[in-house]
Amino acid sequence: MAQAKIQARMTESSTAKFNRTLSMADRSGRLLESLDQLEVRVEALREAASAMEQERESILEMLQSIQTGQEMRNICAGEKEELELTANRLMGRTLSVEISVGTIRNPQQEEALRKATFIIDELVKKILDDMDSGRKSLMALHAACVTEASPVPVDQTFQALVIGCALEDQKKIKRRLETLLRNVENAEKSIKIMDHQKLEEPKSNGCQ
Repeated sequence: MAQAKIQARMTESSTAKFNRTLSMADRSGRLLESLDQLEVRVEALREAASAMEQERESILEMLQSIQTGQEMRNICAGEKEELELTANRLMGRTLSVEISVGTIRNPQQEEALRKATFIIDELVKKILDDMDSGRKSLMALHAACVTEASPVPVDQTFQALVIGCALEDQKKIKRRLETLLRNVENAEKSIKIMDHQKLEEPKSNGCQ
């Protein structure tokens, strides 16, 4: 009889331990499932913030284009002043929106980003002195950021740096170069238009 009681207690103890183990595994599984769901939401949040960041950049670029565009030069002073005030107000309100999506980087990625950024910054300084040469250099840098075959030579050194950057930084570098290229092209168009107007001006006044 005593032996039967001991066996019964051992069976109960073993069953209770087994049930606790299952319960812990079940809780762990539910927590893991919750974390998986939160990870999806975190990535969606980062993507939404990144999209907002790009929208902010796009709005600022469009406002700048309007402020420096040819259409703004071809209107009367009174209307121009009102339009410039509106553009400046919108520029200020856009700049007041601060969006920051941080990127986790290892030391190698940090160094690659630093060097790539330095190359772009130095090139931007040189563009003001030689816009045509600067545009070609920008195209070579941009070609280093795309996967498809490029019609222009690729800057191999810059390409190696970009590959060493974090994926999010690679996208930002590419976007920055695309924005710079558009700005240079728009500036070149404005210069040509202004120069053409200067050449045409004597004729419009009846001069030779």
